[in-house]
Parts: sequence; C-alpha cells; structure tokens
Amino acid sequence: MTKDVDIIIEFRAAPRSKRQTREDARKAQLQYSRLLETLNSKGLKAVGRRGEALGHLFVFVHCPPKLLNKLVKRERESDFLHGLPTTPYNKDGPVVPLSPATRIRLVNRYVTSLPSEGGLGISPGSPDWDLVESVFCLHDREFNQEWIHAWTTSKVTSVEEERVRAQFGDSVALYFSFLFGYTRALFIPATIGTLFYFFGKPYSPLYSILTVLWSITFVEWWRVNERLLALRYGVRGSFRVEKRRAEHKPGTSWWQRELRILASVPVMLPFVLTLFGVLTFNFIIESFVAELYKGPGHKYIAFAPTILFAAFVPRLQSIFQFCATKLTFWENHAHHSTHTASLTLKSFVFTALVAYAGLALTAFVYVPFGEPVLRLLQVGLLRRFADVADSDASAGADAGSDVVKSTSSSSFWNLSANMKFEINQGKLQKQLFAYTVTNQIVNTFMEVGLPFVMRRAKTMFAKKSSSSATSSSSSSSSAVSGSNTSNNNNNNGGGSSGNTPAKKKVVFFDEQPIGGAAETAFLDLVRSEASLPPYDVFLDYSEMVVQFGYVSLWSTIWPLAPLMALLNNVLELRSDAFKMTVHARRPVPERTDTVGPWLEVLGWLGWMGAVTNAALVYLFCERGTRCDAGGGGLSAYEAVHRSLLNATVTATSNGGVENPAEVVWGETEEAMGRLLVMALLIGLAASHGYILVKAVISHVVERVMWKGSKEVRGLEEREREVKEVFLRSLGGGGGGDGAEGEEQQKTEVKVDVRTGPRSPKDKEVLGKSKSTGEEEEGEGEKGEKEEEGEEQGLGESFWEHDEGIDEIGRISKEA
Repeated sequence: MTKDVDIIIEFRAAPRSKRQTREDARKAQLQYSRLLETLNSKGLKAVGRRGEALGHLFVFVHCPPKLLNKLVKRERESDFLHGLPTTPYNKDGPVVPLSPATRIRLVNRYVTSLPSEGGLGISPGSPDWDLVESVFCLHDREFNQEWIHAWTTSKVTSVEEERVRAQFGDSVALYFSFLFGYTRALFIPATIGTLFYFFGKPYSPLYSILTVLWSITFVEWWRVNERLLALRYGVRGSFRVEKRRAEHKPGTSWWQRELRILASVPVMLPFVLTLFGVLTFNFIIESFVAELYKGPGHKYIAFAPTILFAAFVPRLQSIFQFCATKLTFWENHAHHSTHTASLTLKSFVFTALVAYAGLALTAFVYVPFGEPVLRLLQVGLLRRFADVADSDASAGADAGSDVVKSTSSSSFWNLSANMKFEINQGKLQKQLFAYTVTNQIVNTFMEVGLPFVMRRAKTMFAKKSSSSATSSSSSSSSAVSGSNTSNNNNNNGGGSSGNTPAKKKVVFFDEQPIGGAAETAFLDLVRSEASLPPYDVFLDYSEMVVQFGYVSLWSTIWPLAPLMALLNNVLELRSDAFKMTVHARRPVPERTDTVGPWLEVLGWLGWMGAVTNAALVYLFCERGTRCDAGGGGLSAYEAVHRSLLNATVTATSNGGVENPAEVVWGETEEAMGRLLVMALLIGLAASHGYILVKAVISHVVERVMWKGSKEVRGLEEREREVKEVFLRSLGGGGGGDGAEGEEQQKTEVKVDVRTGPRSPKDKEVLGKSKSTGEEEEGEGEKGEKEEEGEEQGLGESFWEHDEGIDEIGRISKEA
C-alpha cells in the first residue's frame, strides 16, 4: 500500500501553540482547497486524511505513469542541456528501470520546486504555503527488514551499494560509501598504532610521520573516489541543475553575498571567544585551583568543571547555532548546497573548538608549564594576601580583625614552597581515551538507545493522559446526564411547552475509515512515521570528521586511538543505518556529487595534523640517541620545565626579593622564548612539508585512480555516442546512413516507471533487447496498461474520499 503513495504533504491548519480562530480556519480551508486543486489540476492524484491532532492533515500524493514519463523526459533533456551524463541509450531499446528513490525525487522536485523552474512551488517555508509543515516519504518496510537482517547475519555491505542508492538516493549512498571507505582506511593506522603501542613509545616521530601521510592519502583518495562515484551514479555536475530555494529572494549580487558572509565573522567571534574562555576557565579550575584550594568544599571542587560545562556549553552552542542559522538565511543563498555549505563551516568551528580545545590546553599549557604556572599562582596569591595584611595593619583600630580575616582567607590556599605538585603525564592519554572511547559509546546510545526510551516514555505518558481524560469525561458525562434527567422530569411535570431538548453530541471523526482495517493500519503507520524527526546527514558527517581529527591530530599521544575509531565505525555502519530506518523519517532523495564542505574540512584537519604532530613530537619526545629508543634524556619541555622550576623555587624561598614573579620570568625568559620559537619554526616547516607532500600524493592518486578508469572511459564513450546522434540529426534526415540512420533516429529510451522488488526473472527480461520496433511499441502499450492497473493498490475509495475540509470544519465549530 505504501508504494502507491509517492510523497506526503503535512498540512497543519494552525500552529501548535496558537489559539485557533474562525479567521484562521477560513484561511486554512482556502489554502487547503487551493492545495488540492493545484495538485490535481497538474496531473497528480491527491487526497487528505486526518492526522494526529485537530487541524493536522496528511495529503497523500501519487504520480500517474503518464505524468511520471513526462518528468523523466524533462529531466533527461535538462541534464543533456547542462552537460550532465544522461542515461545511455541502447540501439536495441531496452527498458530502463526507474528506482524508488528516483521516482520519489522526481515527484518531490516537481511539487516543491519553484513555478519558474517548472514546479508547483508547494514547499515548506514558501510564503504562499505557510501552512505546509513538511514534505516526506514513507519507508519501504520490506527493504528495511532485509537490510536489518543482513546486519545480523553477515555484514552491512552484503546489501549492494546500488540498492541502498535505489532506496534512499545519491546523498545517503554517498555518505555510506564515505563511511565504508573511511572505515577500511582506518585498518592502516590501527595496525601501525597497535604495533607502536606495544613495541614503541608515545610521541614517536616515525608514527607521527606515517599518520600524517595516511591522512593526506585518505583525503586525496576520497577526493578522486567521490568523482568516480558521481560518474557511476550519473550525477557528475548535478549542481548545475539544482533547484532554487523557496526562501531565496532575487536581486542579491555575488559581492553582496560575499560581504554578508564576511559580516558574519565579527558576529560569530564573540561566541567563539566566550566558549574558549569557558573552556579555559574550566581547565584552570581542574588543573590548578583544585591543587591549591584547601578551604570549605575542596572535595567537591573537582566537579565544578563538569557542572560549568554542562550548564554553559550546550546553551551557548544552541544560541550560536540559532544565530548561525539566521546569518546563513540572511546571506540569501540561491541553492541548498551553498546554503548548507555555509552553515556547515560556521557550525564546525564551534564543534571543533569543543572537541579539541581541552586536548590543546593540556598538551601546550598544562604538561609543558603546569608546575611553573602553579608556582607563579602561589607567588601571586602570597603577595596579594601579604599586601592586604600590610594595608589592614596600618589602617587603625580595626586592623586586628581584618588581619585575622585575611590570615584565615590565606589559610584556604596551599602557598607552601615545599608543596608537592606532580604533572599528570597520563592526563593527555586519559583525555584522548575519553574522547575516542567513552564519548563514542555515549553517542551510540544517544542515537540508537535513547529514542527507544523516549518513545516508550511518551507512550506511557500518552496512555496515562488518555486514561485520566477518559475518567474525567465519564464523570462529567454522568453529572450532565443526572442534571438532564432532573430537568426533563421537572419539565415533564410542568407541561410539554417548556421542554428543553438536551444537546446532541456531534461526532465528526469516524473511528473506522472507509477503506476498512487495511486503511486504518496504513494511516497508523503514516502517523507513526510522521512523528519521527527528519534524518539529517550533517550530524553523521560531523561525527566522522571529528573522529578523523582525533586520529590525525592527537593519536601520537595514544597510538591505540585509531583502533578504537575502527571498532567504533564497525558498529557505526550498523547504528547509522538502524537510526535512519527506525528512528527517523525516510530521507527525501537528493542528487549530489560530493560530500560538500566536509572535504575541505578534512583537508584542513590534515594540515593541522602535520603542524600538531610536529609540535607534540618536539615538545614531548625524549632526547637520546634516537627519539624512538628513549635515550633517557630530557625532552624539550622537560628542559625548560627544569629551568622554570629552579628559578621559581629560588625566588619563592628568598624572602629578600621584592618582586619574585619578575625574577622568575626574567631568569626563564630566554629558555621559554627558545622553546616557543623552535616549536613555531618546526610547525612552519611541517606546514610547508605538508604542502609539498600533498602535491605529490595528489598527483600520484590522480594518475592511478582517475586517468583511464572504467568510469572515465564510460563517460567518454557516452559523450561520443551523444555527439554521433546529434551529428546524424543534422540535415533533417539522418546524415547519410540511409535506412540505418533513420532507424537509429527512431530509437528512444524507455523508462519502466514501476518500482519495487524484482525477481531474477524480471531482471533477465529487462536485460533482453527487443527485436523489432513493433515489439517495442507493443511491449510499451502492455506495460502502460499494467502500470495503470498497479496504481489502484489503495483502491478507488481511498483517492475519492477526502477528510480535509471536514477536519477544518471541526476547527470552526470548536473555535
């Protein structure tokens, strides 16, 4: 039954939180009538059914075969004019099957694209259709069950990539291709990291070099591989035929849009600085204040960073996301791809800062300079309390109490020069373990397990509310019944002229639809899927890109990080597919030939990985005969740390020094400057080396994968065939090939608009060529008749009976 419905338009007669009025009901009735008239007058079949609440409607849309053939032909002509690879014709005229995703995409594009592009303009966000809440499509339960069965019995990839694309479209297929390719690529750093973890040492230069080379190779491999996939899918250059956004306002030039993009930087900067300040403050409390403070509640101060993070960061992130969305709308992008790319880059800045700032502060502040910074904080606090005590002592009669107060305040802090403070060398490893293991387990539960819990709780709450409403309704009905009985008795006793008839209960909603039990089950399924959130591939890409950053930037700290990422992704392949088929609406298929801005983000993370690995190795690798061998010498940070420690202890213990902080920094300025300058120079050299190595790897990958590949040869062959047909058509008669040319001119590509699973016998029949033109015509007429018969799966009564006007009429009566 679901195969008869191509798309569903969710129509809400009024916003959820707005009190309904009669004027709103009349407006909804007019817009709903116009919606049905627009759909039906343009060749579609549309009918409305009641939704989950008052004024909530589902408009079911079906595209007949005749109109679908026109849409296919129009898209092929548009692809040809814009230089996209068109479906190759065959001289023998085979039937080209139309996948479910292609059918849904064509119908959805026809309904939602602007009238200037040949569509109907019925789109959420359009000013003319402000009551249209969403447009979605139904899941194919048979395919989903087969896919789930494949996960539990063998592997995800046992269901072919092409079948996933046929069900969910190019965008989803491209994501799963990326995820599968990235997971396979992780075998290399996972193997290398495991060997170095057991037989090497952290911060190994060799491991860092291999990791950087792997990250560059993977990014360049995917850069070429997605182009090959685009050729294989036939969507190379699909941005040329992308539909315009309904929210786009014409008249904005390119330079105005660029200025608006630049104007968003100063708006976003305060959010970024605020977030960095919160993370830095948490870091100071966790790393230093917890060591110095010994006053009341010092046992609980370790929980302060977690509480502050949970209280501020999610709220700040939601405000930032709201502002970023508004700014992106203000930029007025014409197409969804550029709009999404701009929003993605804004959002990832915040995401990356949350993901990597803690590791960066620990690696470049806490571990290298943790103890000297702590000693300097001691010096600063000691001087502050001493100055307060001196000023209070010279104040007069009340100085004694103030001195006692300041002395008691200073007793809350450990200011002893003999205080033992050891840098937690394993803090970086623990942090990376938390990010790559603990956080990923939590994310998997949030994606797969939590929706089950939330739906269960929602169902229990709904049942409880329903039972309480039923009990209150029955009690009120009893009271009204008793009142009516007494009134009737009184009226009967007084005479028939005074009778007041009781109000009738008017029932507008029939519990049993006209279609019977089958339609009832179908509508329950629709309401269930409509309650699910839409699937957003942005979150899945973001999760994988952040993980790639952990591996390429920080895995030299803990070489087992790539192995943990690999194990997570083996589960991620299943959890993402499960989430999409069970916990989200079916994604509306889209044509795309790239992962979009995520490719540039991957390249940027690869460059940052080269710089970060070089700095980490320079700071933390022990100096010896070989860094890997660990000759027992001091690393660069340990040498400076020793110098800072000696100077700090000397200045603190020497009571005659007027300004110990200045002495400390004066004696260690040269050592710190040398360390920072060397780290900067090494990072700069690594950056230039990255550019050179990237150019070489990119050239090699391009030559190996792209030049002469099967996909490229197929593209060149199709282009040559199209040009040959075009040349034969010149001269109005077939070019000079006589009867053969005329016969080839009559050759057309037939499209099988039937969708759904096909048996091997069907595929064999589809692969056979027709012997004559008469057979082709006969088969076409026969197929068209069969298609007309198939479209009646829901029954004529389903498409003839509409409930929308009656449902909106209920609103007017209850207003």
